[in-house]
Amino acid sequence: MFTRIFGKPKQETNALATLDKLNETLEMLEKKEKVLLKKATAEVEKAKEFTRAKNKREGAKATTETVDALRTGAAAMKAMQKATNIDDVDKTMDEINEQTENMKQIQEALSAPIGAAADFDEDELEAELEELEGAELEEQLLQPATTAPAAQVQVPAGKQPRWHFNKLSAQL
Repeated sequence: MFTRIFGKPKQETNALATLDKLNETLEMLEKKEKVLLKKATAEVEKAKEFTRAKNKREGAKATTETVDALRTGAAAMKAMQKATNIDDVDKTMDEINEQTENMKQIQEALSAPIGAAADFDEDELEAELEELEGAELEEQLLQPATTAPAAQVQVPAGKQPRWHFNKLSAQL
């Protein structure tokens, strides 16, 4: 009768069974956690691999585009070379040199003295200039030296004569 009323022995077995069940659930959850961690790690590795593959594809695409651009450039250069040959280049360079020579001759003709200036000999003019400079130097050396330079007399602006102002305004 006491067992029916109190039922303690059933509770103890029931508590032990519950603890065992909780331990089993805990172990099962820990195993699931390990499995899920492995799956997550595997997915992260897959993502990294996909990223690497994507980068390789992009690099290959860029390389292909670069090579295509180089091919296009090479084809354009070939077309330009076919349009231009060395004989045409030599002919053009000869024409440029001829025109440059013509311009030099024109410039020399324009710079040559004409009229009375053409009759002068440069060496004679140089000798005459040196002779005049020597004579002027001798004349300066023979003149007596002054003791002090003459000072200029400044008249205040208000007292200057009228003719001075007229002269200045005429210069402007």
